[in-house]
Amino acid sequence: MITVLAALSAAIAIGAGAFGAHGAANPQAAEWLRTGGLYQMVHAVAALVLASTARGPAVLLLAGAAIFAFTLYIMAFGGPKWLGAITPIGGTLMIAGWLWAAWAFWRG
Repeated sequence: MITVLAALSAAIAIGAGAFGAHGAANPQAAEWLRTGGLYQMVHAVAALVLASTARGPAVLLLAGAAIFAFTLYIMAFGGPKWLGAITPIGGTLMIAGWLWAAWAFWRG
């Protein structure tokens, strides 16, 4: 299931990035879509790599990337700006996922 979610996440990231580059009229919205797409894509690929060896960190990376990216996407499409206060929760989960992955790899 992690690999399915990671692949879907990558597809969404491409769509968000493409819309940010070609369809968003507002420069701030374009930047939010670009940033969300970049972070979501990087973490989708990382989750695919980690899925077979470090499933917990992979799940944390996907969850964090989803929260981070989707709050930006929603704001880009006119959603409430207070969602920007939620975005760092996703970032914190991504950092935690990377730290957990480092710990798992260090332990062997």
